[in-house]
Amino acid sequence: MKMNTTINNKKGSRTAWSPCWLPIKGLMLSALVLIGITTTTFSQESLYTQPSWKFGLAAGVNYNMFTGSTHELSTTFTPPVVFHEGSGLGLFIAPHWEYHPASSMLGFMVQAGYDNRQGAFNQIASPCNCPADLTSDLSYITIEPSLRFDPFKSGFYLFAGPRLAFNFEETFTYKLGINPDFPDQPPTPDVNGYMSNMNNMIVSMQVGAGFDIPLSAQGKRTQTYFSPFVSYHPYLGQHPRSIETWSVSTIRLGAIIKFGRGEKVQKENDMAAMPVNAKATEPNVEFTVNSPSNITAERRVRETFPVSNFVFFDKGSTNIPDRYVLLQKNQVADFKEDQLEVFKPKNLSGRSDRQMIVYYNVLNILGDRMGKNPFADIWLTGASAEGIPDGLAMAESVKKYLTDVFGIDATRITTQGMLMPRVPSEKPGGTKELDLLREEDRRVSIWSSTPALMMEFQSGKNSPLKTVEFVDLQNAPLDSYVTFNVKGAKKAFTSWGLEIKDENGVVQKFGLFTREKVSMPGKSILGTNLKGNYKATMVGQTKSGKTVKKEEPVQMALWTPSEPEEGMRYSLIFEFGESDAIKVYDKYLSEIVAPKIPKNGTVIIHGHTDNIGSKETNMNLSLARANEVKGIIQNALTKTSNSDVKFEVYGFGENESIAPFVNDTPEGRFYNRTVIIDIIPK
Repeated sequence: MKMNTTINNKKGSRTAWSPCWLPIKGLMLSALVLIGITTTTFSQESLYTQPSWKFGLAAGVNYNMFTGSTHELSTTFTPPVVFHEGSGLGLFIAPHWEYHPASSMLGFMVQAGYDNRQGAFNQIASPCNCPADLTSDLSYITIEPSLRFDPFKSGFYLFAGPRLAFNFEETFTYKLGINPDFPDQPPTPDVNGYMSNMNNMIVSMQVGAGFDIPLSAQGKRTQTYFSPFVSYHPYLGQHPRSIETWSVSTIRLGAIIKFGRGEKVQKENDMAAMPVNAKATEPNVEFTVNSPSNITAERRVRETFPVSNFVFFDKGSTNIPDRYVLLQKNQVADFKEDQLEVFKPKNLSGRSDRQMIVYYNVLNILGDRMGKNPFADIWLTGASAEGIPDGLAMAESVKKYLTDVFGIDATRITTQGMLMPRVPSEKPGGTKELDLLREEDRRVSIWSSTPALMMEFQSGKNSPLKTVEFVDLQNAPLDSYVTFNVKGAKKAFTSWGLEIKDENGVVQKFGLFTREKVSMPGKSILGTNLKGNYKATMVGQTKSGKTVKKEEPVQMALWTPSEPEEGMRYSLIFEFGESDAIKVYDKYLSEIVAPKIPKNGTVIIHGHTDNIGSKETNMNLSLARANEVKGIIQNALTKTSNSDVKFEVYGFGENESIAPFVNDTPEGRFYNRTVIIDIIPK
C-alpha cells in the first residue's frame, strides 16, 4: 500500500521563497541608490513647490502565501484529503490619494480598489494514490489608509496602516488526477463551486516602502511621479473563512503613477543674477498712503453701550469695591440712566470716562430697573477660588445693597457661591499671566430671565444687561486716521517699518509691522502742528534678508471739529479668548444694528483685545471678531436691498494707544475685549 505524499516543495522553504525575494532585494537596492540622486534633485531650487496633494493610480502583483489547512470546501462537497499551504499570484489595482507637505516627514495616503488573493494549494495524493489539486479564487474590495513617513525627505518613504477588505468572490476548483499505476482509467470531472463559511469582511494590516521618482521637469506646475513600492500583509487577521485554519500572507510589488500641482515660488538665484537696478530685484509690493482731508465736523455720537453683568471684587474682601458708584437711600429717587454723569465713581481712571461711568453704576442701573419691573427676579452667583462660602458672601453683599438701598424684596434675589465662574478667564492647563486671569474670575455674575433687564436677543447666565444709550463727543474718528497700505507685504516681507520725514528733515520711525494695512491718528505724526508736508518711506525686509524701500509724499492735516454731525455707535463685549462667540449676537446685529444704517452711510468696525496673551494672537483675534461682525451686518443689509453702504474693518489687538479702556482693572480688560461699530451718515 502506497502512502500519501506531497508532490510540490513545501512552501516556506528557502527554495520556495527565493523567486519572490530576488525582485524585492533588487527594488530595495535600486531605491537606496536613487535616494542620493533624488536628494540632490529635490534640493535644487524649483519654479514650483512640490505638491502637497497627489492623486493617481496604483497597480501591483500580489504574491499570496497560504498557510494552515482547509478541508470542507462547501456545504455539499468535502474532498477525501486535507489541503495544506500553497501560493499564487493575484492582481491589485486601486485609485490613490495622498497628502504629504514637502516640509514634513509625515503624510497620509489612501488606496481603495480591487485586490485578488487567489492561489493553488500544494498537491496531495488521495487515498487512491491519485494526485489532488485545489485552487481558490478570492477577490476583495480593499480600503487601505496608511501613515506615510519620509525619513530622509528624499523621495524614499515608509508606510503602514490597516486594511479593510470586503469579499465578493470565493470560488474553488478541485481536480482529482489519474493514478499513475492505472493510466488508462477515465478522468474524474473537476468540481467547481463557492466556498462556504466565508468572512465577508477582513481587518488586517500592511507595512511597506516606496520611492517617488519625479518624471516632470521642475519648471512644470503639474508634476508627475512614478513610485515603485513593496508591501507586506501578514497573516494576522487574514483568515478567509470562519472555519478551519487557512490564512493568507501577501507580498505586494507594484507602482503608482501620481499627479499633483505645485505652488509658484521665486528662485533666489534668479534674483541675485539680475542687474541691481532691475525691477525684478524687488518683490511685487505696492505702497500707498491715504491721508484724509480734515473731517470738518464735531461728531457727536449716540452710543449704545453694553452693561457687563459682572461685579468684580478685590482679593481678600467680600465688600463691593469703592470704585463702583454706591448710592445712599435718599439718592435713589434722583437716579436716572440718562444722567449718569451726576453719579461718578470716586476714583475714575481710563480713557473712556463716560463709558466707565455707565459701567460703575451697574448696581444702580440694576436696582432702578428692578424697581420699575416689580415681577423681575435675578440670580447672583459669586465665584471665588478661596471657597464657595467666600463666593456666596460676595453675592450676599450685592443682594444687601439692592435690598437696603433700592428696597428690592429679598425673595426676588437668589444667591449662590461657586469656585469658578461658568465661563472662567483662567482656562485648564494655562500657565501664563495667571494673576490677572484669577483676578477676573473673582466676581459676581448677574442673570435674569426678564427681557426688560437683559440685552436684546440675549439669554443665559453670562448675557450682558440691557444697554444704556447716551450722547457723547468723539475724539479724532477712525476715518480721520492716516492709513499706510503695503499690498503684498505678507508674502514679500518678514516685517516692514515706516520712516516719515518732515519739511525740516526730522525723521520719525514707526513699526515693525507684519500686516498689510496700518492706521494711526494724524496727531501721532503731526504732534502740535496743524498740518504739514511729509515724505513717507516704507522699509521692508524680504525673507532672503534684502531691504526694499518705497517712498510716497503725503500731506497731513490735524483733525479739528467744526460743524455738528451725529453718528451712532454700538459695542459688543466678549469672554476671554473667544473668537466665534460673535454668533450669539447674530439676531442683535441683524435686527437692532443693521436697520439703523442709512443708505450711502459708512460703517467702521474695529476690534480690540486686552493685553493678556501675545500681540500677534490678539491682533488676529480682534480682526477675526471684526470681520465676523461685518459679515452678519452685510447679510442683513443684503436682505433689505441696502447695498450702498461702505465698510471699513480694523483689528487693533491690544494696541494701548487706540484701546478704548486701560487694562489695569478686570472690568477695563473685559471692556477692551470688544468690537465697536461706528455708523456714520453720508
